[in-house]
This record gives sequence, C-alpha cells and structure tokens, in this order.
Amino acid sequence: MKQFIDYIPLLVFFSVYMMDERNVTFGEYQHSIGGIFSAAEFLFVTSVFVYGGLFIAQKRLDKFQWITLAAIVIFTIPTIIFRDTNFLKWKAPIVNWVFALIFIVSRYIGEKPAVEHLMGHTIIAPRELWIRLNLLYVCFFLALGAINLAVAYGLQEALWIQFKVFGNFILTFIFILGQMPLLAKYIEPNEADGDKTQKSTSKL
Repeated sequence: MKQFIDYIPLLVFFSVYMMDERNVTFGEYQHSIGGIFSAAEFLFVTSVFVYGGLFIAQKRLDKFQWITLAAIVIFTIPTIIFRDTNFLKWKAPIVNWVFALIFIVSRYIGEKPAVEHLMGHTIIAPRELWIRLNLLYVCFFLALGAINLAVAYGLQEALWIQFKVFGNFILTFIFILGQMPLLAKYIEPNEADGDKTQKSTSKL
C-alpha cells in the first residue's frame, strides 16, 4: 500500500505528459496542460499533496520519502521556471546516488546498516547477511543512477519518460526478487514463530 501511494505522483506525471497539449481556462486564468513541463507541474503539486497527506496521517515521513520530496521540489521548480528538462533529467540519478551514500555511511555510523533498519523488524538474520545486502543496495543504487542518466541523455524524450515511470519500477522489483534466495531461510522460521505465537496466545 505504501509503495503504491509513493508511486501516485509518477503516475500523474506520466498521464499528464501523454495528454495532447491544450489550454484550460479557469475563470480569467488560462493554463496549458499536457507535455513535459505541465507534467512537471503536476508532479510537484501531486507530490506535495501526497507526502503532505502522509505526514499528516502518520505524523512522520521516513528519510527516503523526505529525500524524494526534496528532490522533486528542487528539480521540478527550475524545470518549470526555465523550461529546461535538464534539471528533471538529473533528479533520478542524484536521488539514487544519495540513497547509495546513505547505505554506505550507515555501514560505519550507527549499530545497524540501513538495510537492517528497513527490514530488520520483520526478518531476523545474522549481521554478515545485513552487511552483504547493504553492499548490494549500494551497488544497485549506484547502477540505477547511472542507468537513469544514460537513458535520459541517450534516448528520445518519450522513451526516457517511460523508463522513468515504469523502467525504474521494474528494475527495483527484479532487484527485490533477487534478494529472496538470500532471505528465504530467515523469513520462513519467523513466520513459523509467528504461527506459534498466535496459537499460544489463542490458548490464553
């Protein structure tokens, strides 16, 4: 559910981008909708509403949501003002590289690497595995940032937008599935323990 909510601004961005450009009139105010710059406007507004709503409902946002929101604000505003897509093209690479930096730094600061903070509440695994997974996340975010940059400047705008919205999701999904063999034997015992706990509490 959380992942779907985080994905709403990108879906709105893609939907507006795919529209034929048209002028919409609101009273005496006329505005163009459709195309890349209009999509950037909707990405900005939708993100503020979505993450603002999450903050009001949860009383907090996690650090990755804060970084994503900050990047959207920082990169969409100059895109809209200067009508220059280069700002938007750098958003995904920089966000991914910031994520990679967080995972690198977490290895040396604090008791747990970042990946254990993300999944440690549901999976009990040895420290060696968390360190290995943390390194995999670093490599993934570095690579994903580079891929986004190459796609942004190497492909046509329409293909870049499609990759931005759907390609990143697919690559992330594949990466998460790839972790399952490493985590499987640690997930199953926890589920069994959960079943035992439920049975024991039902007897009380």
